[in-house]
Amino acid sequence: MRFEFATAGRIIFGPGTHEEFGSIAGEFGKRTFVVHGSNAARAKPLLASIEAANIEYSCFEVRGEPTVEQIAEGVNQARLAKSELIIGFGGGSVIDSAKAIAGLVTNPGAILDYLEVIGKGKQLAVPALACVAIPTTAGTGAEVTRNAVLASLEHQIKVSLRSAFLLPRIAIVDPTLTIDLPCSVTASTGLDALTQLIEPYVSIRANPVTDGLCIEGMRRVARSLRRAYERGQDLAAREDMALASLFGGLSLANAGLGAVHGFAAPIGGMFHAPHGAICAALLPHVMRVNLRALRGRLPDSDSLRRYDSVAKILTGSNEATAIDGVNWVSELCKAVQVPGLRAYGVTVRDSSALVAKAAKASSMKANPIVLTEDELTEALQAAF
Repeated sequence: MRFEFATAGRIIFGPGTHEEFGSIAGEFGKRTFVVHGSNAARAKPLLASIEAANIEYSCFEVRGEPTVEQIAEGVNQARLAKSELIIGFGGGSVIDSAKAIAGLVTNPGAILDYLEVIGKGKQLAVPALACVAIPTTAGTGAEVTRNAVLASLEHQIKVSLRSAFLLPRIAIVDPTLTIDLPCSVTASTGLDALTQLIEPYVSIRANPVTDGLCIEGMRRVARSLRRAYERGQDLAAREDMALASLFGGLSLANAGLGAVHGFAAPIGGMFHAPHGAICAALLPHVMRVNLRALRGRLPDSDSLRRYDSVAKILTGSNEATAIDGVNWVSELCKAVQVPGLRAYGVTVRDSSALVAKAAKASSMKANPIVLTEDELTEALQAAF
């Protein structure tokens, strides 16, 4: 057995921890570049703590999911501001933007030089600027991953900028920042977190460290996602979901993902659909297709046993089998009103293009079995 485990340099977790940022910001320099989402008012307490620490700052707004063009503009602005620290304060898209800007500011050339699939895939040669990630949703775990997902409008696909240099120097995970999330966002991001716990657990690259994180994360989702969805002010449920998201990020960064995320990249590139919503729509159907493929072609696979374990964790029953886990996820999706992919404009006519792109996605490489074109099509169309 051989595996590696890499993550953010320091993780700070707990209610109110984002308010402590000013006390540690000065160690990185005196000029900060703050990347935030479309609701700038949410970042006011953070900006106040930066001002109190006598640190200069400039802001960059990310609306929706980041594009190659947006990131190029952010890199240019961060360079002009002579920034010494990049802060990402927001959801996964904002944090991915901050990580990408931090990595590209110090490295020469165009973004496409470093992107997978559509670019040259060159490695970043120079360490990134220090980056602090402060998530305001509980789903992506982007605060502890080494990649940034960017959309290319030209190529109609989402691809990754990937490097160990992109791991944030500090991740501050404060569950109180998620309390005011709309229930629809709680649902989609929470199911993204669940996907990022299940896929690494059944992945061909699973390891003992990520196994423990996935198991604990799934337990927390099972007991708390519905509570967070129904009662947003339930801090204990929000803490569980913030931890589950963090554990999912740690796990996917070190054990890989699977077919759900293999589809998420092309769907997100071709349609205006939130990443978490895509994963939520696909998860039970990919699980079902994976199970049938494993039973038919790899009946001795350890992943089959792992799907049984997933079912026991999610249902709370030691008698549960893999299909019970699939059914539990399906029922959860209905309970939190997850829309099908058709809600975002995806139709049967798009199947061939999406399946072809998904088959080439980097996330697909860790799926527990190589799925055929027919199997991929079945999973996709079941999610409509």
